[in-house]
Amino acid sequence: MLKFSFDVRGVIRQCVLQNRGGRAAFGSVELSITHAAQDLFLVKSYSRIIIANGFEPATERASTILNLLGHLIEWPSIYDLEKDKYRQVLYRAYVSEVFVPYMDPTEEWYYKTYFDCGEFGFGLSAVSLQPGVDCPNNAIFMDGFYAGQDGTPVKISNVTCVFEKYAGNIMWRHTETGIPDETIREVRSDVSLVVRSVSTVGNYDYILDWEFKPSGSIKFEVGLTGLLEVKAVNYTQASQIKEDEYGTMVGANTIATHHDHFLTYHLDLDVDGAPNSFVKTNLITKPVAEEGVPRKSYWTVSSKTARTESEAQLHLGLEPCDLIVVNPNKQTKVGNNVGYRLIPGPLASTILFRDDYPQIRAAFTDNNLWVTPYNKSEKWAGGRYVDQSRGDDTLAVWAKRNRRIENEDIVLWYTLGFHHVPCQEDFPIMPTLSAGFELRPSNFFDRNPVLKTKSPKPVILSCKP
Repeated sequence: MLKFSFDVRGVIRQCVLQNRGGRAAFGSVELSITHAAQDLFLVKSYSRIIIANGFEPATERASTILNLLGHLIEWPSIYDLEKDKYRQVLYRAYVSEVFVPYMDPTEEWYYKTYFDCGEFGFGLSAVSLQPGVDCPNNAIFMDGFYAGQDGTPVKISNVTCVFEKYAGNIMWRHTETGIPDETIREVRSDVSLVVRSVSTVGNYDYILDWEFKPSGSIKFEVGLTGLLEVKAVNYTQASQIKEDEYGTMVGANTIATHHDHFLTYHLDLDVDGAPNSFVKTNLITKPVAEEGVPRKSYWTVSSKTARTESEAQLHLGLEPCDLIVVNPNKQTKVGNNVGYRLIPGPLASTILFRDDYPQIRAAFTDNNLWVTPYNKSEKWAGGRYVDQSRGDDTLAVWAKRNRRIENEDIVLWYTLGFHHVPCQEDFPIMPTLSAGFELRPSNFFDRNPVLKTKSPKPVILSCKP
């Protein structure tokens, strides 16, 4: 059974895989699902998904449910080996809005402050992926549909791909040299599952990856490529420019304009259940009080649980801190609240004036992080009708109600930003510029969940006919 649908703003992918004797029927593609006891991470209930080509599948699990949503992921869960059950991490995650303001305030350019989701639609702008190039040879592909202007389903072939990735990364390792006449070395390779889709909005291509790691971490990455937005000028040399042209000369008579990309992610975490809390843990430097100790300072932590929305609005980068979503109703064996940590990516924040009209419409980028109680009507950070927005229906407006968020079903809104000062290497086609962030277990397990994981055996390809 294979079900799928498509949203105009983000590809919504829902797939159900049924395992029959270890083989999974996936549309017309047959897959082998490995459920070895040492494998942990799964999307809903599986750890590794491989094109069935001579692999011998295990048969420990009767069925697998995978919700792939291209730009949107639903219900990622962890199979906890020690507890022998599935534990939820997220209800839903997706790119809610992408704000792209250009920095040329002249009459011909001032209006170029785009909202790529609300005005164009990431789903409507999704494109077919090319096998072997957009995705590796071991990838599987799925089609997607969206509703056309007359309501007729419009098909996009190969709009999402899923593949295992091994780039030589190390999951964990240690060499023990403290034992006389003996060296003990243990190393585990890191093989992750990637779900990829691409949206081409005008001149830019956005490569969206969701990477699920065996350790339980979920990494979100976006790659920017495509064409720069350029304008014609009379200059042929940079030395001829005597006034601000609001960009970089990338070629004769060609200026590439300065601009930003701000991607706001909607992260509806349900860490081991829906009631969660947001905890900010500050790292504080303190003097050493004990006499006779040569050290003068050390740092310790001070944690505070946000009770209302205003207490969770953060402009990151000003002070070192940990950002954790915990379930205050669930503890580990030693008494820590189970949780997931948000590890931010590059810290790029808007530097436009708050009363600048584009920034009023994009006030959801005023902070790097917001936390709100779940509300099914609050999906799009820029509002429901972005192309008509005056900034009166945005995440920043919703949060003014200062609602309770402690021990509630909460949503994190994290903005990943890029300040793009173009250079000549970006012209005419820009090499991919990537950045991302991570959701990582924080006292979610009682110990390292991949301690017993074994590295996969190498596959030797034969050139013989």
